[in-house]
Amino acid sequence: MDLMHHSSTFLLPTIPLHHRPSLTYALVVLNQTLPRFAPLLWKHAQLRLCADGGANRVFDEMPLLFPEEDASDVRRRYKPDVINGDMDSIRKEVLDFYRSLGTKIIDKSHDQDTTDLHKCITYIWDFAPDANKSSLCILVAGALGGRYDHEMGNLNVLYCFSSLRIVLLSDDSLIYLLPRTHHHEIHIQTSVEGPHCGLIPIGVPSRSSTTTGLQWNLNNTEMRFGGLISSSNIVVGEKVTVQSDTDLLWTISIKKL
Repeated sequence: MDLMHHSSTFLLPTIPLHHRPSLTYALVVLNQTLPRFAPLLWKHAQLRLCADGGANRVFDEMPLLFPEEDASDVRRRYKPDVINGDMDSIRKEVLDFYRSLGTKIIDKSHDQDTTDLHKCITYIWDFAPDANKSSLCILVAGALGGRYDHEMGNLNVLYCFSSLRIVLLSDDSLIYLLPRTHHHEIHIQTSVEGPHCGLIPIGVPSRSSTTTGLQWNLNNTEMRFGGLISSSNIVVGEKVTVQSDTDLLWTISIKKL
């Protein structure tokens, strides 16, 4: 079984040259409060999308992160490449502002069967050249917290696109999927994340999961809702390994950057 490497270097001011695998980042901003490190994610991303009302958040909140600068200058500097969604949340003045700056507007109001995040991920997948899909990593800001049905919809997207690297982010934590098709090696960026972490089976139980690098490691352990899940665990080093017979969600706390 192949080994998959994971690292949260996108939370660092600069991404080390030796970082492997070499990833191409895309950023999706959802309609939740921007994390304080949103400008850092914006800097690392090569493609930046707002999901419908996420554009309101960039317009309203990005200037608050730069209180010494003129708000209009900040808004022009942080212009999304694409606004995609069913357009039921974005304010007209925000839509008009970004359209005037050349942002691509994609109205998907005819599609009520998928979430705005799902629409954005589909766009990124179609946009990325086939040769780059294996190195693509999609960062989703504002994906956790707020309405619980929205949060669960965002988790569902991880399973809908299980072959893609997608990281859900809030101010306090991040989540991504560890597909059962691989063994996983997670490189902990101790300056920006941890120590609290968890491994969560959603959808189906895990009959056997094994880890290293945690305070309470799993050893061919069964996990299921109604039984044991590995919540409130702690990383004890700079590398965690995970093997499981089912997909698991990995979550780790984010320090106050």
